[in-house]
Amino acid sequence: MPNQKIQNPSMQVPKTPQMNERDFLNDMLSTEKYMTNAYTIALHEASHQHLYDDILTIFNETQQKQRDLFVSMFQKGWYKLEAEDQQKIQQSYQQHAGYSNQFPYNGTMQ
Repeated sequence: MPNQKIQNPSMQVPKTPQMNERDFLNDMLSTEKYMTNAYTIALHEASHQHLYDDILTIFNETQQKQRDLFVSMFQKGWYKLEAEDQQKIQQSYQQHAGYSNQFPYNGTMQ
């Protein structure tokens, strides 16, 4: 079952030089992803609690908007995901499960 696409049915999008709804949503989604990443860095480096709290609020709003845009695009069939082979998932799981012995605190995350 390699290269199986996970998506809703595609909607027809006119092919014109003007930006269409899909183009606008894709642009907005890319911007929200960029902003979420930038706010993550700012959260790591905020030295004042009130600043951290304000950035965290903005980050959460941005993250929710990113999710809303993704869901909208996925529902319209404009965002596709590739299904991975179950054997590859199991192999990756086994490989990464072995890394837990490298964690502090007796191999568990706290």
